[in-house]
Amino acid sequence: MAAGAPRVFVSHLADIAVFDPNGDQVGRVRDLVAQLRMDRRPPRLLGLVVELSGRRRVFLPITRVTGIQAGQVLTTGVLNVRRFEQRPTERLVFGEMLDRRVILVETAEEVTVLDLSVRQISSRREWEIDRLFVRKGKGGAFRRNRGETLTVEWSAVTGFSLDEQGQGAETLLATFEQLRAADLANVLHHLSAKRRAEVAAALDDDRLADVLEELPEDDQIEILGKLKEERAADVLEAMDPDDAADLLSELPEDDQERLLGLMQPDDAAEMRRLMAYEEHTAGGLMTTEPIVLRPDATVADALARVRNSDLSPALAAQVYVCRPPDETPTGKYLGTVHFQRLLRDPPYTLVSAVLDTDLQPLRPRDSLPAVAGFFATYDMVAAPVVDDSGSLLGAVTVDDVLDHLLPDDWRETEFHLPGEVNGEPEP
Repeated sequence: MAAGAPRVFVSHLADIAVFDPNGDQVGRVRDLVAQLRMDRRPPRLLGLVVELSGRRRVFLPITRVTGIQAGQVLTTGVLNVRRFEQRPTERLVFGEMLDRRVILVETAEEVTVLDLSVRQISSRREWEIDRLFVRKGKGGAFRRNRGETLTVEWSAVTGFSLDEQGQGAETLLATFEQLRAADLANVLHHLSAKRRAEVAAALDDDRLADVLEELPEDDQIEILGKLKEERAADVLEAMDPDDAADLLSELPEDDQERLLGLMQPDDAAEMRRLMAYEEHTAGGLMTTEPIVLRPDATVADALARVRNSDLSPALAAQVYVCRPPDETPTGKYLGTVHFQRLLRDPPYTLVSAVLDTDLQPLRPRDSLPAVAGFFATYDMVAAPVVDDSGSLLGAVTVDDVLDHLLPDDWRETEFHLPGEVNGEPEP
């Protein structure tokens, strides 16, 4: 958000223009999409409904909004042009929250919502609705006495949920909100097929993608098959490329082609490239999105990339230095810089000066036993995969190796920490 504008009232966002990074207008804001939470915590702002030329309305995730300033919304320029469809757990801010009659918790008075404010709560483009501008009394806009107006915190009112006492999707989502993806996957695995589908439908794309990566193959296929094809493609795009390619490979060929056809061309091309490798090889195990830097990057540049909280700890453990292009497959692979080395050198040091070139990279055809032996021998948590021409294709992480080495039913095994007996602390 622009400096000096810690919050924005949504009435100021209606009909404002949306621009891409080149300054070209791509559409106008028609609504905002929010997700309610329990305990009167502020709702998350999921994104914007943007109307393109031709009156087509699409969903713009808030993570692709880079700024709201001077009556305009700036974006990364990446828009999904599929028509917007509201999901059961979503609320339209203009369409469903403004002009709503709600109750002040402290006085039990009924008030009308005239406006709401949104604010950015982190550097990761996460936003929430934090305050409401309300009017007391029941007077309409043309009544002589329209009642006192005031601004209150979100927690000061109640009445937005369609069923605040029931076990609706919002309550269910809030119950699971703090769980790690692996733990939520375990919960879903033990639900009935019907309930599992309901929970999957209520999760947003990124959360569902994280959970799918942790589920057994049969559950993945079942859940994906119950989603609309357009949403299934969106979720596959949100998954790690190697996990998405593994899941696609298990589907009938006709289903694969339909879903690939609905994906963004670059993502679809990446999936096809990964699916060309045998499953139990370095090429079949690797992710195509490691941290890649050019040789003229500095240690400070590398640490900034490592700090990305969306990266797994294994991927953040090292960066790979290559000649352009920076996207995989890259130019010539030059070497690896380990995270510990980055902490030991001054920020202005060039990464090309601190390369580890002693270890030979993996080849895409290397077998799973060979990859596992490499990790065990050199105590690695991630390793580069390089083709015969010297280009970096991706990186294999230790979690992917373990997933393929463990028995298929390992998720059914009950693990206990040392010092526990039947899941309880040892007396």
